[in-house]
Amino acid sequence: MRAILGSYDSELTPAEYSPQLTRRMREAEDMLQKAHAHSSEMEAQLSQALEELGAQKQRADMLEVELKMLRTQAAPAEESFLFSREEVSSLRLKIEELEGERRHLEEDKKMLEAQLERLTLQGDYDQSRTKVLHLRLNPARAARQQLHEGRQQLQDECERLRELVRALERGGPVPADLEAAAGLPSSKEVAELRKQVESAELKNQRLKEVFQTKIQEFRKVCYTLTGYQVDITTENQYRLSSMYAERKGDCLIFKAAGPSGTKMQLLETEFSRTVQELVELHLLRQDSIPAFLSALTLDLFSRQTVA
Repeated sequence: MRAILGSYDSELTPAEYSPQLTRRMREAEDMLQKAHAHSSEMEAQLSQALEELGAQKQRADMLEVELKMLRTQAAPAEESFLFSREEVSSLRLKIEELEGERRHLEEDKKMLEAQLERLTLQGDYDQSRTKVLHLRLNPARAARQQLHEGRQQLQDECERLRELVRALERGGPVPADLEAAAGLPSSKEVAELRKQVESAELKNQRLKEVFQTKIQEFRKVCYTLTGYQVDITTENQYRLSSMYAERKGDCLIFKAAGPSGTKMQLLETEFSRTVQELVELHLLRQDSIPAFLSALTLDLFSRQTVA
């Protein structure tokens, strides 16, 4: 910096040199005054810190004296504290017991309140503070009377029915009073009804026999005319066996689909896999089951004829 200032001063003319020196002197004096002021301020702070240090030391001495006095007084207090610790533990036990009793009392209070609420809902009341007025035409009394009469009638009817059951179990004639009470028909009417039931059962049996006979005839006719025996295996499934089949297990299974079983689907079996050409031609291309069955019949018949 001195070298820079020297070079700067050397460049100045003699006329400009003296004003620069004067300005620098003033600046140096100002900096000196500031340094003196800062030094005086630091001395004042130092003296203040020394005074505070003395005060703190004096206070520490006083606290040390008080600590010694408290230590001398703490010995008897510790002995009394040992005695009071047992009292505190006993008081704690009493407090826990009182807390347990308080919890039990609260639970009892809740139970009593619930019982009181239930009794209030059931119509109970405090007779010492509540006055009840009874109506001459009390609906509740009439309902109870009606309920009692209905219960008595039901009990009487149950008793009559028990007697009727015992009479029927014995197999003897039913008393007239029990027939009238139970609303049963007379023995003659029962005999006539039995005859009618037997006659109807006999007719049903004959119709079943005729129906079975006709079904067998119809199956035989279908087998003779079409060459296929149709059997129902499961619901909506039908098995067709050709009279010209080479093996007994060769069969076709059709499944009814669509509304009212109007559309039939061929299910795959071991025998159907051997006639794939006929399936592709008549079922897949022509969509004709009768043509397929006819072609299959001709094929099986030609095999037997050739054989």
